Amino acid sequence: MGAYILVSVLILITCVLLSLVVLVQNSKGGGLASNFASSNQFMGVRKTADFLEKTTWTLAIILLVLSLFSIFVIPRNIQRIATDTELRELINEQAAPIQDFQAPPTE
Repeated sequence: MGAYILVSVLILITCVLLSLVVLVQNSKGGGLASNFASSNQFMGVRKTADFLEKTTWTLAIILLVLSLFSIFVIPRNIQRIATDTELRELINEQAAPIQDFQAPPTE
């Protein structure tokens, strides 16, 4: 159960980070770098766009891996599968007794 909660929290964190990274990007290529015009000498517009693209792909892959891994940590109640006759007996035991049906008197 602890691993399931841990994986679920990691998936949620990854989703939030992925959403933030996608929102920072500009569809026209400006993105985060357009806000920092003075720092273009150190990290150009292209390098910032590359960084954001790599971050997006990395987070998407992490989300995929965590989602696939969550299949293995989902808690399950493994119970013995009853046979057909055992199921019938169980249904018969729990079924309400059938009372004789009497039609209401007609007038």
